[in-house]
Amino acid sequence: MLLKTIIVFLFIAVLISLSSALVFLMKDVGNPSKRTLYALGVRVILAVALVGTIAWGIYSGQLTSKAPWDRQLHPERVAPQMHQ
Repeated sequence: MLLKTIIVFLFIAVLISLSSALVFLMKDVGNPSKRTLYALGVRVILAVALVGTIAWGIYSGQLTSKAPWDRQLHPERVAPQMHQ
């Protein structure tokens, strides 16, 4: 559960950073300020951390797929169904 909370937090932080970069872009028209560049740099770092966290969760087995097409790829993950 902690891993999913971290993923949601990182995703929200990416959105906040992206929106702050947009605000800085609109406010700093004609100004040589680098706030937009820094905000986008923070967004890239957060996005890399998000992808890394998701990859680690999948690798460690804490995040799994429950998609219907995944049953065909990994039949050992599917619980056997009881026939009556």
